[in-house]
Amino acid sequence: MFSSPARAGSAYRCAGRRCAPEAPPASPTGRGSAGGRGRRSTAGRRPGAPATALAAGLLAVLTAGCGTATGEPAAWRDSDRSRPSATAGGSAAASPTGRPSRTPTATGSPRPRGPQPTGGSTRPASATPRPPSGRYVFPVTGQPVSYAQTHAGYPATDIFAPCGRPVLAVTDGVVLEVSRVDRFDPRRPDGALKGGLFVSVRGDDGVRYYGSHFTRVAAGVAAGIRVRAGQQLGTVGHTGDASKVCHLHFGISPPCAGAGDWWIRRGAVWPGRFLDAWRAGRSVSPASAVADYRAAHGCPPAPTG
Repeated sequence: MFSSPARAGSAYRCAGRRCAPEAPPASPTGRGSAGGRGRRSTAGRRPGAPATALAAGLLAVLTAGCGTATGEPAAWRDSDRSRPSATAGGSAAASPTGRPSRTPTATGSPRPRGPQPTGGSTRPASATPRPPSGRYVFPVTGQPVSYAQTHAGYPATDIFAPCGRPVLAVTDGVVLEVSRVDRFDPRRPDGALKGGLFVSVRGDDGVRYYGSHFTRVAAGVAAGIRVRAGQQLGTVGHTGDASKVCHLHFGISPPCAGAGDWWIRRGAVWPGRFLDAWRAGRSVSPASAVADYRAAHGCPPAPTG
């Protein structure tokens, strides 16, 4: 053991290479200890730098209470002031620094979990059927396709297209009649059978639409079912009195009896201008033209002879 030179009236005691300040013991009377008799007590002297730090640390521990998690003086943990509070909710609970948390307190009710409505009514969607679309489409798809503005004997149109081409419902409506069997006999021509395979639809606009000479009628198409504009009803063919030429006979008429009145069903209003509009993508209804026909002619009786 060796002693280092005295600094500021203090002695150092060293063991090996480690040294620590050694304060002279005070006598009960406040005088110096033996070997230092006649000296004044060091209790009133200003301690050195290490003693100052130790005293400040002890004072901080006594004044800080139990706020720190490790028992370290708060004065030694100034860098911890930026740490968030250890408690959730932002109340005045103590933070790791011994100071009240500065985290803002959440207000209002807690947010419920799960998906939330994005606005509008929360009532379930209505189960009522969709309203009529009011849309009209050309009855035959694809190209080539052609038709004339006239027809022999009565108002109607023959639309020429390759056999097998899809035939569509021109608007929303309900199927009135379906024929899936070709009973036409050219040796005994019967007006009721001339159409061969056919489908008639009463549109939501109150007009009857008739297409005949199908090669086949689409599966599921039957009297009483509802169809939408553009839904396939069958395919172009040459059944019935079609002279073996692939085409769709297309007629527009008032519903009248709805079934069996083939002399009205085959066509009562010239359809050319409506076909022109539908082919151009314009939804033009023949309802007023059919109403005018009905007002002028009613529902004529079956032809005689």
